This record gives sequence, structure tokens and C-alpha cells, in this order.
Amino acid sequence: MAQVFNSPSKYVQGPNALSELGQYVAALGSKALVIITASGIRRVGDKIQAGFAEVDATADFEEFGGECSNTEIDRLCGIVESGGYNVVIGVGGGKALDTAKAVAYHRELPVVICPTIASSDAPCSALSVIYTDDHAFESYLFLRQNPNLVLMDTTVIAASPVRLTVSGMGDALATWFEAKATVDADGSTCAGGHATQAGLAMAKLCYETLVEDGFKAKIALDHGACTKAVEKIIEANTLLSGIGFESSGLAAAHAIHNGLTQLPETHEYYHGEKVAFGTLVQLVLADASRDQLEEVLAFALEIGLPVCLEDIGVTEVTREKVMKVAEAACDPSDTMGNMPFDVTPEMVCEAILGADALGRTYAGYDD
Repeated sequence: MAQVFNSPSKYVQGPNALSELGQYVAALGSKALVIITASGIRRVGDKIQAGFAEVDATADFEEFGGECSNTEIDRLCGIVESGGYNVVIGVGGGKALDTAKAVAYHRELPVVICPTIASSDAPCSALSVIYTDDHAFESYLFLRQNPNLVLMDTTVIAASPVRLTVSGMGDALATWFEAKATVDADGSTCAGGHATQAGLAMAKLCYETLVEDGFKAKIALDHGACTKAVEKIIEANTLLSGIGFESSGLAAAHAIHNGLTQLPETHEYYHGEKVAFGTLVQLVLADASRDQLEEVLAFALEIGLPVCLEDIGVTEVTREKVMKVAEAACDPSDTMGNMPFDVTPEMVCEAILGADALGRTYAGYDD
């Protein structure tokens, strides 16, 4: 199997970058549909439209329905077709962005991705995560190509709720561990081949950046500052993690996240928050060293990421519930098969319970 490296055609990051969106879109098409939430329109709508006033292209807003489901994708595809749009733009968080990518995929159009938060590594990938209308994980939609442009306005992102950027660090936390597991297993990546050295290096740099700059960025954001550390974390959450996971592979952490969506009480928690706990479970499953576990636990606790089931809403932990999560995580269509050893639902169940106990102990919940 060949080594494959995927990336967006262009990545732009900087203060007030959304004001330049129009000039980038005009190179791709003349009539854009912008998939965006109502709150997104209030936050950045004027900035986007001001940029389009200076170019030979137009942009119309369509409010995102809230879930990246086939129902919502079909609705928006209909609007694109009836309106004669030739570019799709996604503005907002991970689910709005995944929806925009899916719509562009089905309509065979260029897509521009503009996150207003740095809460996941979804923006750069040729992948959309599809959920049911009831918010449970359904499937991965693998796309023909990565976005034509990913544009990160750090002024907007730094002004978003800090919890969202922390959640993005939780998603990025899994990147190196899943990449290394996939390579050790000689597994396949989301890019459709084996990992390249470049993809693996980006995954490792992602983890190193989180450990070095994550706490500094969290403190800066808590006080309304967009420092160099914040800029580095935005890049780590988005570009390094996005390319790192796609070109190096997913393994247990994301499979466990997908399993956790079977529990309704986890639905109010962000993707990256559940992935952070899934990362701890993967480390327990792989019998990681005490030093490695302590480094990850210390990082999670100092920036406010979940370290146990209670932290993601599961206050009544039963073996039956955990086994339901474990069985879903081991679905053959998911990424648990990229672990470098055979994994059973029973092993995952025990690892979840073990990680929960470890996290509770380090957090002092059981004192």
C-alpha cells in the first residue's frame, strides 16, 4: 500500500482574516452559499459581507440546522442546486464545517472552510462525520479531496468561549497517540494509504505544541489575550492535528468517542472533550508507562479537560453502560482495528473502567 499525504490546498491564519475571504472565494467561483449559524451571522456576518463588497463574487447566508446529518445535508444540497451556487462556504464549528464539506462533495463544488472556533481538527480534512438526527454517530463520509481553502481568523477564534479551544486541545491530544498506534499496526489512514514521515512528524509536533503551549494559551484566553501561544495552539488544533490524524491514522481514542455517543448523557459535551477521555482509555488499553499517563493527566487537569466518565456526564457508571460503549467502539467499520494488537469489547470495557478510576484518583474525586 502506498504512503499518502493529504492537506488542504491553502491554509490561511491570522488576525481579521475573514475580511479577506471574498478575494479568496472569487478565485473559485462567483456565487457562494455560506452555511452558518444564526450566532455566526451576528458575530462575523458583517465582516464577511464587507470583504465580498470588494470583489466580483456574491455570498448568501443559509442558517445551519445544528446537526451534520443526512437530513440536513440533503436540505442544503437542494438549496445549492436551486440557487445556482458554484462555491460552498462553511463558517462556524465542526458540525457546520463537516456539513459544508459534505454538501460540496455531493454537488461536486469547491469548498472553503472558515472556523470561528478552534474546537476540533475537522477543518482541514477530506472527511465528514455524519450523525443521526438524534445526535448519535452514524458513519464517516470520506471525501474526494480536502478543502480548497481553510481560513482561520484568530481575532474571532480568540474571542470565542475558552472551553471550545480547550475542547480542540482535547481532540488534538489524541493525534500523536493514534498516529503512532496506526503506524505500529501497519494500519491504513483516512487518506487511503500508509502514513508518511511528514504526517507522523506533524502529529508529534501537535502533541509537543500542546504540552509546551496549551496551558499558556488557556491562561491568555481566560484574560482576553491572543498571544503567540494562542496562535500556536490554534494551528495545533486545526492544521497539525487535522493533517496529523488524516495522514497518519485514527485508532482507539476516536472509536471510544464514537462509542460514547451511545450514551445520551454525553451528548451535551463537545467532541474534543470526549476524545480527551478516549485518549486516556487508549493509553490504559495499551498499558502506557506511568510517566506517559501522568503527563497526559497533568496536561488535561491543568487546562480543564475531562479525565473520567463523570466529567462527560456519566454520573451513574454501570458495567452494562460501559459495555455498550465498548461494543460500539469495536464496530468493524470504526478505527479500533488500527491498534497494534487485537482488541475485544471486553478489553475496552476494562480499559474504560480503569481510565475512569485513574482519572478520578488524579483529580481527587474519591478523596
